Amino acid sequence: MKRTPHLLAIQSHVVFGHAGNGAAVFPMQRVGVNVWALNTVQFSNHTQYGQWTGEVLAPAQIPALVEGIAAIGELGNCDAVLSGYMGSAEQGRAILSGVARIKAANPKALYLCDPVMGHPEKGCIVPAEVSRFLLEEALAAADVLCPNQLELDSFCDRRPQSLEDCVSMARSLLERGPKTVLVKHLAYPGRGAEDFEMLLVTAEGSWHLRRPLLAFPRQPVGVGDLTSGLFLARLLLGDSCLAAFEFTAAAVHEVLLETQACASYELELVRAQDRIVHPRVRFEARRLSC
Repeated sequence: MKRTPHLLAIQSHVVFGHAGNGAAVFPMQRVGVNVWALNTVQFSNHTQYGQWTGEVLAPAQIPALVEGIAAIGELGNCDAVLSGYMGSAEQGRAILSGVARIKAANPKALYLCDPVMGHPEKGCIVPAEVSRFLLEEALAAADVLCPNQLELDSFCDRRPQSLEDCVSMARSLLERGPKTVLVKHLAYPGRGAEDFEMLLVTAEGSWHLRRPLLAFPRQPVGVGDLTSGLFLARLLLGDSCLAAFEFTAAAVHEVLLETQACASYELELVRAQDRIVHPRVRFEARRLSC
């Protein structure tokens, strides 16, 4: 029997709703990956409600928890680390320490960094020191980077003027550490208003994908967390980067269709769970010449 992959997911958690690990852990488990959840913060709900309660995990707890796993002889079974929302730069450095410890135990382990930065338009609150940490330290350590457009702009210190420009910006990041860059949401002049666009860039090539942009009174939170988690899970299950990219786009679309049908603000992960594993739709990524 083929071994079930294991990954350590280090990001935020909400008691109510779905964001951070609350958006990623169940779908990753549902597609067939064992997930070890380490919550960087525990909030009552995600911050875009405008109010919340909870606390940030002390940074020293992250390497301590990793060492606890090592003490029972399981650290070498960790195939990947996923990081997302961080409460402080110190916490981010503790995460990188954990990544290094895991890679020492399993040199084949991957590190996917979902570089969550502040987004005033959506109400996402991230300390400025975290953004600096992601730009100056986390990028170089990541095997896979999953920014959105605003985060890609921050890494490259400029805004794109075209799709080709987005590709050039993502490709420039490959020279700074990551082997794969997945841009979860593209925004550039001339982009079609009716589509949601994504971009995958590796040393082997670049691929562009469109899926329908669904309308919501308030856009659900956690879609990026779901995207990064499913992409990493499918890589661990043996998919190529391209196959994981196409699968992830389809599975996330299925979740959004169910969420829209329920007129829900929170992602309908449980109702959509079978469609996450077996999407009814398929989106084919187009290989780009640039």
